[in-house]
Amino acid sequence: MMPITMAKPGERVQVKRLAGKDEVRRHLNELGLVEGDYVTVIQNNNGNLIMQVKDGRIALDEKLAMRIQF
Repeated sequence: MMPITMAKPGERVQVKRLAGKDEVRRHLNELGLVEGDYVTVIQNNNGNLIMQVKDGRIALDEKLAMRIQF
């Protein structure tokens, strides 16, 4: 598994694992990130990501994005 920060723009990946404490994983779930779902990386700016998640887009800083593995 690799952190989602390694994904290239336009790449569609399956979320394999959400790492971190319970509160971090809960926050990612509230943003729509669920293990097993697919997301598309729209933009990767030095680890800061904009992703298509379901019907919306979210922006994550590198620290939080490193918790998402595909």
